[in-house]
Amino acid sequence: MTSTTPFIDTARQVIRTEAEALMTLADALDDTFRTSVDLLLNAKGRVIVTGIGKSGHIARKIAATFASTGTPAQFVHPAEASHGDLGMVTRADVVLAISNSGEAPELANIIAFTRRFDIPLVGITKAPNSALGSQCDVVLQLPDLEEACGTGVVPTTSTTLTLAMGDALAVAIMKHRAFTAEHFRDFHPGGKLGAQLARVSDLMHSGAALPLVSVNTPMPEALIEISQKGFGVVGVLDDAGSLAGIITDGDLRRHMSNRLLDLTAQDVMTTSPRTIDPSVLAQEAVGIMNGLTGERPVTCLFARDPGADGPPLGLIHIHDCLRVGLG
Repeated sequence: MTSTTPFIDTARQVIRTEAEALMTLADALDDTFRTSVDLLLNAKGRVIVTGIGKSGHIARKIAATFASTGTPAQFVHPAEASHGDLGMVTRADVVLAISNSGEAPELANIIAFTRRFDIPLVGITKAPNSALGSQCDVVLQLPDLEEACGTGVVPTTSTTLTLAMGDALAVAIMKHRAFTAEHFRDFHPGGKLGAQLARVSDLMHSGAALPLVSVNTPMPEALIEISQKGFGVVGVLDDAGSLAGIITDGDLRRHMSNRLLDLTAQDVMTTSPRTIDPSVLAQEAVGIMNGLTGERPVTCLFARDPGADGPPLGLIHIHDCLRVGLG
């Protein structure tokens, strides 16, 4: 079998080269970074991110990171900008242009457009005196370091540095704006991340879907409510409309020998049922339902405001959580 050691050695060298470059970049940051953040923060419109080739790929990711962390942003392809997409750029925007060499000819028209209409221009480049750098209001200079490929021609170290600079800008702005996980959830409702940030109120059933009866409801009617609503439980409300108890399949089994159908919901219910605050993360509800808090596992929880009287606001079932990827 051929040894993989040379491949591992190469991989480690690439990663070390890029890691060392990142440390150099971190140490080189100065007041121009703060000035760039100020320009981006003060934009009344969007951050227009542009670049060609590998820089263009990085620019797309930077624009996406800005947008998902509360800074309106859009990638504009510089070649398409020359054929009409300059109409996407307004005087309220700030342009963030990326070119490692600073000499990408495709950027010429969008650079000229920013100068013509007095649109702030921030550049990320290793060459502050280049065609790009010389026109920028602020230049975020990348250290001129060797590419990790060893030949000096494959964008590796340079693209990693550019990506890190974009992340640094986005996170600095995010922290200044006190952007929280709650805000982040608003922009990420889908996928695993959205599920992890979902709250009980996002997943719970409410209104007419809730299985509820009064304490005086005969058990035949309570059984119909359990069957029709399909959660396997029914909440029991007292005369004031507050949640007094819950009837589960366990309660039904315990009363089968006591002429169950002759009883009322109050006779069968378990009092003081566990409930959950609808504002907490659904992940917390999963932990409670799975018994991770030390109490016996359950399949669902009624949701109500802590300390509040009145009927429950909703019901969350373990299947609701599993459906979105929690469990």
